[in-house]
Amino acid sequence: MRMRWLMGCLLGLAGLAGGVHAGCVPVEIERGQPLPAVDGGQGPGCFRYQRVAAALDGASAQVLVFGDPQVKSPVDVTYFLRDIVQPLQGQHAARLGITLGDLVDDVPALLPEVKRVTASLGVTWLYAPGNHDVDPGAVRDETSLTAFLAAIGPDTQARQSALVNLVVLDDVILQPGQTPAYVGGLREDQFAFLERWLPTLAKDRLLVLALHIPLFDRDGRETFRHADRERLFALLAPFPHVLVLSAHTHGQRHVWYGQAEGWRGARPLHEYNVGAACGAYWSGVKDADGIPDTTMADGTPNGYAVLTVKAGGEYALAWHPARDPQDTQIGLHAPRVLRRGAYPAWGVFANVYMGDDDTRVEFRVDDSDWMPMKKVLQPDPRLLAENVRDDEATALRGYDRSPEAEASPHLWRAALPTRLAAGEHRIEVRAFDRWRGEVRATTTYSLLDAR
Repeated sequence: MRMRWLMGCLLGLAGLAGGVHAGCVPVEIERGQPLPAVDGGQGPGCFRYQRVAAALDGASAQVLVFGDPQVKSPVDVTYFLRDIVQPLQGQHAARLGITLGDLVDDVPALLPEVKRVTASLGVTWLYAPGNHDVDPGAVRDETSLTAFLAAIGPDTQARQSALVNLVVLDDVILQPGQTPAYVGGLREDQFAFLERWLPTLAKDRLLVLALHIPLFDRDGRETFRHADRERLFALLAPFPHVLVLSAHTHGQRHVWYGQAEGWRGARPLHEYNVGAACGAYWSGVKDADGIPDTTMADGTPNGYAVLTVKAGGEYALAWHPARDPQDTQIGLHAPRVLRRGAYPAWGVFANVYMGDDDTRVEFRVDDSDWMPMKKVLQPDPRLLAENVRDDEATALRGYDRSPEAEASPHLWRAALPTRLAAGEHRIEVRAFDRWRGEVRATTTYSLLDAR
């Protein structure tokens, strides 16, 4: 009854506010930046400038980035608070934050709670809606975000600063009665806005697009409408410094678009598909603090990202696993023991959470020379082992079990030597992160003589 009452209030407020997609796009201009003389116009695609306090200025500035908190109950809200938000309170240097959609899991009544918890970080926050933030039972895309608009704010907005120009876009197109029920894309009024706004921007700084559904295809199907992507690429091509931030997949990867994908810009277009704050939907075995493990299907631990914007259009990205004092960047899996002298058919696997096809990953055993590891497209064995533990359990190990392991886009393998002395040996792995530089991880295995 209480949830129905709250939904009624949200819908009523949205009606008073003018309904879904009503009004001009708000464009915030940080203090210290000249207020543009251009008129935002009228009708579809219009925008209105708003003066706000400066946040992204100086030599560099940090932005917190959350993908998919995706809470479905008050219990999940507590997980989000304790696992992601509380450890950051008073411990971050960010001056802006962005959530890339799916604040909730089809429970709009929880939107105010997610916003309240996020606001406790004490910085200005921007929100993109996700496919699980739409009104349950919505029959038209144009009226599908009533609760979101009432509780959170505009579904499309922009911000201009000394270091970065940023636009948040609702890129979920509802398709009631179809399969799938939604697809990635942009509305005509959003294209009209971009066509008016983008030409007003300086090209000497970074341009960031923040949205929910990624631009790339998944599993051989059109995730984001190709015609819309082509139009968007044409609008972005004149800008030399562009970064796309997306979420939705509950995994993590970097995609670089070039001519083969229809991108015509001067340099490859980078999309960072950010891992989920909720990981695998708050699933898995709980730890000593009562919080689920919630490792994602590609083996990436849940957490959050930090975007550092710099002068001249430069930027840096970092992934931070939730509540990890070591800030682990590489997850390792290796056999605990092998027969000394056996054929070297067993290996160490390194999941480099921020890795891509160009990442250099190497390993060594004890103090031997560094050797290259081979990138492989297969599931992370650490998560496969957890799947087996769930299968063999005779009682539930958690509210929801961990996800089935899927092929990871950032996994490397190397065969372990077996013709060494009997006993324990140290495995060391290093990866060269394009922003952090060298990151390392270690584990051990033992060689035993067969009897």
